Amino acid sequence: MEFREKRPLYILGEIAKILRGENGCHWDKKQTSQTLKPYLIEEAYEVYDAIDSGNTEELKEELGDLLYQVYAHAQIADENNSFTIDDVALGIIDKLIMRHPHVFGDEEAKDAEEVIAKWELIKKNEKKDRKSILEGVPRHLPSLLKAYRIQQKVSRVGFDWDNVKDALNKIDEEVGELKEAISCGDKEKIINESGDILFSIVNALRLININADEALNRTVNKFIKRFMYVEKRVSRSGMKIEEMSLDELDILWEESKSKI
Repeated sequence: MEFREKRPLYILGEIAKILRGENGCHWDKKQTSQTLKPYLIEEAYEVYDAIDSGNTEELKEELGDLLYQVYAHAQIADENNSFTIDDVALGIIDKLIMRHPHVFGDEEAKDAEEVIAKWELIKKNEKKDRKSILEGVPRHLPSLLKAYRIQQKVSRVGFDWDNVKDALNKIDEEVGELKEAISCGDKEKIINESGDILFSIVNALRLININADEALNRTVNKFIKRFMYVEKRVSRSGMKIEEMSLDELDILWEESKSKI
């Protein structure tokens, strides 16, 4: 390609253009920002997994996949005369400079907490048309993470528990209400009380600097590993897992806990 000597980000932009051009890829030419949305989320989660794996080569590759998603969306916008990839870059450059006056300006910030407080104030001044501090929380965040972000934001304006003990008492209260709803057989109330418990757990964990989404994900991954261990042990016995009794599976499950 004639542009191989150019900077890598320039080449990536040209590739995005070629793929959607007259002689480009049939699949790429059909895509819109709407149809690409699932891939954007998928690539972001693959970056997340790569970070957890600690594999830098994998992280580099997945960041590349995510970066191309940004270029693909910008290319579609460019074709619609909305904005270009340079507009995207200039926008975030301006935002980062404006939101870091303690770095690029004359202001000072003594610690990370003060930085966050200033950041929120700057955002509030930028988004004066917003009627609530919660309007900036993405609607499609996973529920546990969304709860965490909302609780963080209201905490910054003083709407929070005084201590984790009170937050834990709230969990006990919500569990009691769920038990009552289950005994009544009211499905709508059961759903509401279940949500209240989850929200309360997220809140309590946040107060001790634990992200409930990460905690649950760790437990899910641990469960997967232990269940796969059980499957292997069953397979070695020559039986099928559905042929095993619950008591037999429980013995293998306890065994897996000592291994994993």
